[in-house]
Amino acid sequence: MESQSAYRMESDEKIKQERASLLKVDDSFKKIIVIGEESPVTRDESGITTISIYDFLLKDNSLEL
Repeated sequence: MESQSAYRMESDEKIKQERASLLKVDDSFKKIIVIGEESPVTRDESGITTISIYDFLLKDNSLEL
């Protein structure tokens, strides 16, 4: 698993910045961005999952979402 973390992803530039290093990782690894604010779990076209720190830490199946 490869992960990035960000307090907020309020701009397209910040989203690009957080995704950039994950896009360089071999596709066989799960890619996750953990953010510090509440947000629904999303997965983009590149397979990168964005999840809030709350869901990541408190949900038993957070790595399977």
